Amino acid sequence: MLTTRALGTQGLTVSALGLGCMGMSQSYGTSEERDERESIATIHRAIELGVTFFDTAEVYGPHTNEELLARALRGQRDRAVIATKFGFKIENGSISGLDSRPEHMREAVEGSLRRLATDRIDLLYQHRVDPAVPIEDTVGAMAELVREGKVRFLGLSEAGEQTIRRAHPVHPISALQSEYSLWERNLEPRIIPLLRELGIGLVPFAPLGRGFLTGAVKRAEEYPEGDFRRNDPRYQGENFDANVRAASAVRDVATRKGATPGQIALAWLLHKGPDIVPIPGTKRRRYLEENVGAADVSLSAEEMGTLDVALAPEKVSGPRYGQKQMAQLDR
Repeated sequence: MLTTRALGTQGLTVSALGLGCMGMSQSYGTSEERDERESIATIHRAIELGVTFFDTAEVYGPHTNEELLARALRGQRDRAVIATKFGFKIENGSISGLDSRPEHMREAVEGSLRRLATDRIDLLYQHRVDPAVPIEDTVGAMAELVREGKVRFLGLSEAGEQTIRRAHPVHPISALQSEYSLWERNLEPRIIPLLRELGIGLVPFAPLGRGFLTGAVKRAEEYPEGDFRRNDPRYQGENFDANVRAASAVRDVATRKGATPGQIALAWLLHKGPDIVPIPGTKRRRYLEENVGAADVSLSAEEMGTLDVALAPEKVSGPRYGQKQMAQLDR
């Protein structure tokens, strides 16, 4: 069974690894490859293995991912810590921009509570920082929901240093969700030290580099239309070749340890600190079981150093997003 970790200093305790549910509804593979029965079986298996932390968002689907999670957790709600997110404007089934105005946030949360078939959200994140709305106003409105008992803990996603510093005094932030992995290290110089200064936990999404660190990868053009990786700069052209070379170090350590490359990538994150809880996403039980097995992999200081050097930021080729998505990051 998985051990637990504290996310922040406010009292939120979750399993050492969570389950990212987004891919059950969008972004990876084709709609034909998605099987709701297998997705629900994966969530049930996660609970059996000690996973308590489930990550979704109103924008996944949109809306359908929250509904899927609710169906899976029917009768087991109290065994789960549910994290969801607001912050996008959704019109006619697609994203049309950012919107973190307090009145919109409240409307979004009421919708999430309804779709999740629950009376409370355990961890509510602002999905992306909205430059049009002062973070103090947004977090102040989120804090009202905590006082009303509709939300237990607050989080931010992809927020920058100054935003975090301004948000935290309004109401304590328990977790920052941001991309962090062996091949995306932008949080290390300033953000991670700040989180530790303030007592905020870190929830890395894409901890397997959108699958790249598992070694089971293809070039961008080999993925189907609608798959995120088809437009991922790191999967394209010369970037792909350079990143395969860099990621070979993960495979080498895995071979020596009798583990899979994905388990090594997750173990590296778990060894980076007890305040870090990765949320690898999967829609299949066999990958879930492999991911959970990472908690049993021990890495020496020498092995950690080898991985740190092999995938240092200058060794990874290409930005992590295209221009439009990079523009939505608060850095």
